[in-house]
Amino acid sequence: MGASSDPTQDGSDEQQKRSEIYTYEAPWHIYAMNWSVRRDKNYRLAISSLLEQHSNREDKVELKSVLNGNKNSEYCGPLTSFDWNEAEPKRIGTSSIDTTCTIWDIERETVDTQLIAHDKEVYDIAWGGVGVFASVSADGSVRVFDLRDKEHSTIIYESSEPDTPLVRLGWNKQDPRYMATIIMDSAKVVVLDIRFPTLPVVELQRHQASVNAIAWAPHSSCHICTAGDDSQALIWDLSSMGQPVEGGLDPILAYTAGAEIEQLQWSSSQPDWVAIAFSTKLQILRV
Repeated sequence: MGASSDPTQDGSDEQQKRSEIYTYEAPWHIYAMNWSVRRDKNYRLAISSLLEQHSNREDKVELKSVLNGNKNSEYCGPLTSFDWNEAEPKRIGTSSIDTTCTIWDIERETVDTQLIAHDKEVYDIAWGGVGVFASVSADGSVRVFDLRDKEHSTIIYESSEPDTPLVRLGWNKQDPRYMATIIMDSAKVVVLDIRFPTLPVVELQRHQASVNAIAWAPHSSCHICTAGDDSQALIWDLSSMGQPVEGGLDPILAYTAGAEIEQLQWSSSQPDWVAIAFSTKLQILRV
């Protein structure tokens, strides 16, 4: 990796830190990436490819088990996303195009719960606590599930246009009252307060093309990063959300990449760093 900075800026330590950008170029299009959570291994990330050949790989993976929720076949419905329960690490949740969300006990290598969560494909899932998770779907809804009452779910939000898919969901781990979702092919990010269903608490509308990724700050309850097809990564301060802001809320930081940003991750062990991926490039930015 190589660092780039502007030598014409004044030489204060703070400004130098904030100009730090490190770039790595892969030999293939980057399909997915994420930070290591090990605090003794700073600045470690994993990236993966999606090539039409057998050599796809992701390093630093230990295969413990293969989980399949379909008891009638060796194949399960294609999965769209999964989330690891940080409060109860033996549990992971997966979402699928077969309309289900599945909660796995990875220690016992069994399905704990499988719920028909939506009327159409489920595109993302996120934990909000030990036994609470939410999902978004092609049916245009955000639904919250409590494993203590598996027969019911709460619809927190529905797209203003019927059957407009919601494709990504981020739950604020520092303040679980708040979550954010992305509407398919929309330049808008919708922030929700689960105490007041159906009405967004704020809409972030400064992207100029479709938003692809969202990441809440791991160390702050009021900061979120968004990235999209306009090649921009924007960081927002939501401490004033809920209060009227003339003309709408503006981001506090912006970075323009060399192409449409497809992946975004905010490091939990190094919260001064955000990673983005576009085309064949991975960049980490000091924020």
